[in-house]
Amino acid sequence: MYRKCVGRTAVAVASGLLVSVSAYAQSSVTLYGIADTGVLYLSKTLNFTTGGNGGKFVGVQNGGIAPAIFGLTGVEDLGGGLQAEFKLESGIGFSNGGFANGNGNLFGREAYVGLKSGFGEVKAGLQFSPFFLAAWALDPRVFSEFGSILAIYSNNVSVTGSFSSNAISYTSPVLAGFQGSAMYAFGGVPGNFQSGRQYSARLKYEWGGLTVDAAFFDSNAGGSVITVPVGNVPYVGRLIGVAYKFGAVTAKASFESFKVEGGATNNVYGGGADYFVLPQLDLNAGVWYVTDRNDSSNHSLMGVFGATYFLSKRTGVYAQAGLVNNHGKANLGLTPGAGATSLFAPAGTTTGATVGIMHMF
Repeated sequence: MYRKCVGRTAVAVASGLLVSVSAYAQSSVTLYGIADTGVLYLSKTLNFTTGGNGGKFVGVQNGGIAPAIFGLTGVEDLGGGLQAEFKLESGIGFSNGGFANGNGNLFGREAYVGLKSGFGEVKAGLQFSPFFLAAWALDPRVFSEFGSILAIYSNNVSVTGSFSSNAISYTSPVLAGFQGSAMYAFGGVPGNFQSGRQYSARLKYEWGGLTVDAAFFDSNAGGSVITVPVGNVPYVGRLIGVAYKFGAVTAKASFESFKVEGGATNNVYGGGADYFVLPQLDLNAGVWYVTDRNDSSNHSLMGVFGATYFLSKRTGVYAQAGLVNNHGKANLGLTPGAGATSLFAPAGTTTGATVGIMHMF
């Protein structure tokens, strides 16, 4: 009898709390996504056995401009300027309907819960590192899946630092134009706290149309299968750059360094511009030079131009064309959109193009 009374009392108290909370808090959940796919052409591909030209490629690309994704995001107003939030984001492979553009898991792009207020934002879970977000912000082609700093990033360190598992981060409010963020990711290996560990920081300053961005990243080898399902490349990354917006034009320039443990130290110099000629027509172009500081005979030059015409606020059609020229052991490709086939290219000049359609929801 006592247990029944306790149980009924607990249910009554819980019900009362739920009623009071639902009456007080305001919450929302949003389903969102991007459907993007196109046809990719490459004049050369890398033969991994011989290191030479593996022939031309024509096929479907998993995202020509934006990664194909879907996700859920939610916010609850807790009062006093405090909000709870969550995000679950998955990558989609439009060529076969499988997972892509992520770390191999269902919600392999982002999966976090957090709190935000006037004092900043704290998040815990799978998330983009501050270094990756800074590289994204400084790309003149807005991290296009074809011919952008994304191809260089992936060619050097795969997805390390883009999808950081087991991570805790803090982003400050904007103070006198400055905003900082820091992240620490645990490797998840019992008895070895350094295995798979990652940390990153970013400092951004904005004034009028000017943005100055700097970021740092450091990762150790190792990590558990759970926290790093697609491997972890140990490297140190550094980045600094500027962006300036004047009218419909945004110009960007940046320097980025990838120092891979036991491998190359690639310095990347890049720049370009994005121009909305019309509200519905966007043109952009970028040029990047990559050189191995340990061996200057290994270097690459990539140049790309793209145009997107928006049929509506949500749907656009696009065409992009570019080339990459590799010397020495450099094997930079134009896009990660078709896997290793397109992420790596042989020595000499490889040209490529893609046409497709993107729909946002």
